[in-house]
Amino acid sequence: MDFFYRHKPWYAGQFIRMISPKFKPTKNTVLYFSVLLNKLKTKLLSVLVRDVESMFINASIQLPVKDAKPDFAFMEYFIAELEAERIAELEAYLDVTGLSDCELTEDERDALDGYDSLTFEDFNITDVFDIKNTKSILSRDIIPSSGTVPYLCASADNNAISSYISHDKSLLDKGDCIFIGGKTFVVTYQEHDFFSNDSHNLTLTLKNNDYRSKLSQIYLSTCVRKSLSYKYSWGDSISNRKIQKDNIRLPSASKKVDYSSMELLISAIQKTVIKDVIAYVDTKTQAHKEVIH
Repeated sequence: MDFFYRHKPWYAGQFIRMISPKFKPTKNTVLYFSVLLNKLKTKLLSVLVRDVESMFINASIQLPVKDAKPDFAFMEYFIAELEAERIAELEAYLDVTGLSDCELTEDERDALDGYDSLTFEDFNITDVFDIKNTKSILSRDIIPSSGTVPYLCASADNNAISSYISHDKSLLDKGDCIFIGGKTFVVTYQEHDFFSNDSHNLTLTLKNNDYRSKLSQIYLSTCVRKSLSYKYSWGDSISNRKIQKDNIRLPSASKKVDYSSMELLISAIQKTVIKDVIAYVDTKTQAHKEVIH
């Protein structure tokens, strides 16, 4: 059960309820109320479905007040301040990581323009990767949020990271690899060392050390998923034995894997996306200044 703000017209399925404000709302004030209403979830989930509406109608929430009335100006300012803090953190992250430079190089522009003319070939996966089973830690044996090391599962959410934990370091798996969730065939790139759950997961480590970069492996993870997802499912899950015979389709040059094109393409796509993020940051920064003044 969750409360969401909806700005545009929408359709709904069963068991959906809509509440409309009796005041003239702004996006920020509605977001403020959404948080307060979501705080009611524990109470609402404690009763039978038939009693939820009655429980909700009789519920109360605490609001900031001024002159014995809800202080909408404070709500507006408070949400704007929170957003400004997050935008500032995002700006700092872009600067520190060098992502604020989103100007395409000539090689990156050529890579995007020439994508349709790339040659693709099938390569046996064992010629490209060293393949290993991950170590395995049962979910019942971990303490969620107990540390800083990713604990991976077979979920597509959050890059397969279920939590960050502290655990026996002898059960660590080496990062800088492609991770496959065995039962669900979720394929992700893992930059850092990690712990793995018990979903019969695999790691694929690129054999070519010269091109074992984050950019090339992000491209390769997509190629692995697109090449093999048709044949593996929950009922017929992947395994180290099965994958040994599989081929994946990759860009090639002179009958060899074209890693250079992969890196340039991902770099160009990343910069294109970041350019939109920077434009979003600039817009939000200006809007915040207008709210403050």
